[in-house]
Amino acid sequence: MIKVIIRELKHHSPFTFFGALFGIALMISFQKIPENIAYNTFYVLHPLHVFLSALTTASMYHRHKCGKLKKKCNIWMLLLIGYVGSVGIATLSDSVIPYLGETLLNMPHREMHIGFIEKWWIVNPLAIAGIAVAYFKPMTKFPHASHVLISTWASLFHVIMAAGGPLGLGAYISIFFFLFLAVWVPCCVSDIVFPLLFVKDDKQINCSC
Repeated sequence: MIKVIIRELKHHSPFTFFGALFGIALMISFQKIPENIAYNTFYVLHPLHVFLSALTTASMYHRHKCGKLKKKCNIWMLLLIGYVGSVGIATLSDSVIPYLGETLLNMPHREMHIGFIEKWWIVNPLAIAGIAVAYFKPMTKFPHASHVLISTWASLFHVIMAAGGPLGLGAYISIFFFLFLAVWVPCCVSDIVFPLLFVKDDKQINCSC
């Protein structure tokens, strides 16, 4: 499992690097947008991130635990893994890690937005919808790639909300670091590592995803 984790982190680091770089360019372009628009944009991107993450996480478990053994998946186990792996880690990626960066940079409007509580009627149903799709038609590559990109944007708009305007070069460099960290580790953990923890037979594990 350790080898799988290291391999997947290495495999995803270049894509995440360029995603974070593009995110900084996007932030510079949108640095003057009002806070309420950044907030509404975040709550488009974050629920979409949760949906894609739930789809990928549940699909990964479905394929490696059930598909390989050609048996029907336990819907309650799939629901638990898909929900915790998506909502829990998407919150860490989109809200908690960006908030830590915002706090260290002493941004004026910093606030941690916990989607599954603050907008529970949007985020939670989309997590369940992603798991439902995975149950009937598991897929990993497209939703995982999309998930990484959407996660970068969601984290970015969380930061834009807190920034309240243009920033200096040093702040953008720091934000790049936090964007990279917020996406690289949590996304690989939620989509790949977390569901595979419930697959006992290491011979069944064969990524990249």
